[in-house]
Amino acid sequence: MNVLAKELTLVPHSVNIERRGDGALLATTNVPLDPVVEHTGKWLEKWAKETPNRVFLAERSGSGWRAHGYREVLEIVRALAAGLLARGLGPERPILIMSGNGVDHALLSFAAQYAGIPTAPLAEQYSLIEEAHGRLAYAIAKINPALAFVDDAGKFAAALSRPEFDDIPVVAVKTEGAPRAVIAFSDLMKGDPGVDLEAAHAKVGPDTLAKLLFTSGSTSNPKAVMTTQRMMCANQSQMASVLPFIKERPPVICDWLPWNHVFGGSHNVNMMLAHGGSLYIDHGKPTARDISTSIENIKMHPGNLAFNVPVGFSMLVHAMEKDLALREAFFGDLDMLFYAGASLPQDIWTRLEDMAMEVQGRLPLMIASWGMTETAPATIMLHEQIGRSGVVGVPLPGTELKLMPDEEMRCELRVKGINVMPGYFGDPEKTAESFDEEGFLITGDALRFVDPDDYDRGLYFDGRVSEDFKLMTGTWVQAGRLRLDALDALKGQVRDVVICGHDRGEIGLFIFPLPDAVHDGNTSEGAVIDAHLQAAIHWELRLLARKATGSARRIARAIILSEPPSLKDGEITDKGSLNARKIITRRATLLERLYDNQDPALIRV
Repeated sequence: MNVLAKELTLVPHSVNIERRGDGALLATTNVPLDPVVEHTGKWLEKWAKETPNRVFLAERSGSGWRAHGYREVLEIVRALAAGLLARGLGPERPILIMSGNGVDHALLSFAAQYAGIPTAPLAEQYSLIEEAHGRLAYAIAKINPALAFVDDAGKFAAALSRPEFDDIPVVAVKTEGAPRAVIAFSDLMKGDPGVDLEAAHAKVGPDTLAKLLFTSGSTSNPKAVMTTQRMMCANQSQMASVLPFIKERPPVICDWLPWNHVFGGSHNVNMMLAHGGSLYIDHGKPTARDISTSIENIKMHPGNLAFNVPVGFSMLVHAMEKDLALREAFFGDLDMLFYAGASLPQDIWTRLEDMAMEVQGRLPLMIASWGMTETAPATIMLHEQIGRSGVVGVPLPGTELKLMPDEEMRCELRVKGINVMPGYFGDPEKTAESFDEEGFLITGDALRFVDPDDYDRGLYFDGRVSEDFKLMTGTWVQAGRLRLDALDALKGQVRDVVICGHDRGEIGLFIFPLPDAVHDGNTSEGAVIDAHLQAAIHWELRLLARKATGSARRIARAIILSEPPSLKDGEITDKGSLNARKIITRRATLLERLYDNQDPALIRV
């Protein structure tokens, strides 16, 4: 063990590899799986009995915090569950949750799970941004909800005015400004003594549908992933099996990650519930406008675990460099720092280590994992101190990986496990397409072994197979890896990039610049023409090109786009990731300019 690492109870990596005659590698772990409870209600009842007054859910309320202990949460959940059953809700049709993270959102979600009623949390922007209302209408048509929930009817008035809600009862915490009749959340909380809650709760089991979580829709319309009680409960046992320290003291997090995504809503929320922890809901976000809220909340209630996406950690690092109080609060009692969603830049990793050593004199466990909405999510996890970014780890107990290597040992990933979905809601055709003939989920992702001679060192993410394309020479381009190389070369100068070049002679680059790089006078029909910025990008791309080992690794041309990626037009998902295919299709004229050697916007490398 690293002598600088904080002393935590961990289980070492131990991987078993079976080599098959067809070239596939089957990977499993030798670590046994912890017991799995039947449903989330078991956890809530356990902690309500054992630690009734420990804070489970809390959020800012004015200058203080609204907080609920486990016993109080169970009481409210049971009353809400009875109120839902009294209105005729059941397992057949879900509750549409339109609002973002909040205590009332959580209480409703747990009540629905307690009664066996599925919920479908959506990204708030589907309802709050008029241009995204098409996604809201699509979701309603897909799942046919029996009830909709908002925290503030006035805030969501534009969405609630749509005809799709003519036949859907709406529950609101704040009813003022509602454009139609709504049910007060306080009335729902009164319950109904005439309902046989115990009978309904007794029917909830591992196969009960708990949630419908929509995928990001980066390559097609979003799909509604059927998330069962077994998937959520097993996933917590899988992680606890390899990270025993989270069972040794109650975990605490101050967390912003959105609950319409599996990372925030299933991974993090359920980890607190499974282990009797405390969730302080952070209404901030890693944006220029909202990061100050997160900083204030972290200072008030820092956690002993920290979950984030790389951009979140990057913004926190920049804030902590100037704010000693934030640095001391964040690292003061930190056991684990966990990132997911993308690779964490190594310079941010190193700076986090430096700050941890400054505050604690020890390094918290710094890890990542691989997962997707369809896998609840964690399937592969790093559970050793490794000292570098990019490694996602080894299979979790109860999972099996099918790795299909090419000649360069880049492996297409397919997975089986107790945490894998039964399918997509209302879409048997997409479900059938998503599994191979052996029942492995086809992920579309690629991984590589850190050390092909030592499988216990784990795997690292190597892009999406579906993003790869061929140049006109027939040479394959691994777009995901090349995008990360370009972002690393251009760090601090660009917002994001898209790799282009399908059936072209050279690889090209669409560049989304930083917002302040675009202004009146430096654009031309969708492209930025700025001699200084073009020269700076040209210089970095030349340095990157010198390292290229062939045409499939060399970015030969670039163009700077003046229009940011559009949520309305599907160029950016609600997770903030780019839909490269949609961007290239929608900006076909700019693609032609990228390959026009006479265009003044072209940066020729």
